[in-house]
Amino acid sequence: MSLLQIVFRSLRQHLLSTLITSFSIALACGLLMSVWVVKEQARRNFTEVDSGFDGVFGAKGSKLQLVHNSIFHLEASPGNLTWEQYELIANDKRRVKTAVPIAVGDNYRGYRIVGVTKSLFEVEYQVGKKFEVQSGGYVFRSDKKQAVVGSFVAERLGMSIGDKFHPYHGLVFDEKEKHAEIYVVSGIMKPTNTPADRVIWIPIKGLQNMSGHSVETSSDVSAVLVKLQGNTHGMMMNQEYNFQGDVMTFAWPIAKIVAQLFNKIAPVEMVLSGVAVLVAFVAAGSILASIYNTMNQRRRDIAIFRALGARRRTVFSVLILEATGIATFGALAGFIVYFVIMSTASWYIRSETGIVLDPFEPQWVMVWAPLFMQCLGALAGVVPAAKAYGADVAENLIPNA
Repeated sequence: MSLLQIVFRSLRQHLLSTLITSFSIALACGLLMSVWVVKEQARRNFTEVDSGFDGVFGAKGSKLQLVHNSIFHLEASPGNLTWEQYELIANDKRRVKTAVPIAVGDNYRGYRIVGVTKSLFEVEYQVGKKFEVQSGGYVFRSDKKQAVVGSFVAERLGMSIGDKFHPYHGLVFDEKEKHAEIYVVSGIMKPTNTPADRVIWIPIKGLQNMSGHSVETSSDVSAVLVKLQGNTHGMMMNQEYNFQGDVMTFAWPIAKIVAQLFNKIAPVEMVLSGVAVLVAFVAAGSILASIYNTMNQRRRDIAIFRALGARRRTVFSVLILEATGIATFGALAGFIVYFVIMSTASWYIRSETGIVLDPFEPQWVMVWAPLFMQCLGALAGVVPAAKAYGADVAENLIPNA
């Protein structure tokens, strides 16, 4: 009988403890991989999202809030800029290549409605890619009550071209806040895997002049998205507006602003990773306890095995392989745990932010985490293996000794 056959037979004889211990290993391995992948992909995907713009102008306030509101469509606007301020930015042709004003303040069934000019659809949100509508639709006309619906919104609300809807006041859905205007869906945006998928886009004049909005601020904009002529202009405008001026805030560069958020939550990421590693060590301890606690039951079997000619190192190897086998089985099952956690996390993050995480994207953690668990398992088997190595054959051959 080969070593592997002996190990397999032993695992089968102690099936319940093997499954329970393997489950704890799977939980640790899956959690460790999930925390790592979510952290890495979220940081990368969020910092890469800028909708094709270099910076954002807005009212004096937090740069991070300004980026969240205008790029990720997550927070309320920190304030408004006048239309004259927008024109001042747009007319700075020496430094500003493109300026797109946006206005927020309404929603439909909880999904944000953003007023924008058609120039948004002329900007590449990624290299070689522009916001486009699906076949059969078209971008709204600026003088019509028409809307382009993000792909995620259309999917969740079952909206299609030609559908009509009433906007609702505010960023949070309240049935009592329905506007009188009726908008028609002119197009469904092609999926972009960006926050734009969670937005309903309408002409900016339509949102500014929506019934119930203040007449005094009817021409104001929430922010201005800008594409610059060059990075040197970004540094100059940052100095001009953020350090010398007190009228507007210039959030630039967008990726750096978003990175600041992840730097703030880095301790939380470390805690989650630490918890996963702690679970891994607890699981390794359970392997040790599982095998060690069966030693009294198995010592006569080991003695007979030795009496039949097995060497001490063979017995030692069997127990090490048994512990490694439990860890290996748990590590493989850890991928099931990983895909369950990642699928849930990916669905939730996409529904809340529009950012897509890919559970199937290869990561180094998918290699070293299972190997780490196998090494822990092997180390956990050393103590019971050492006990079996030093056991007295003659004494343990006596029944009930």
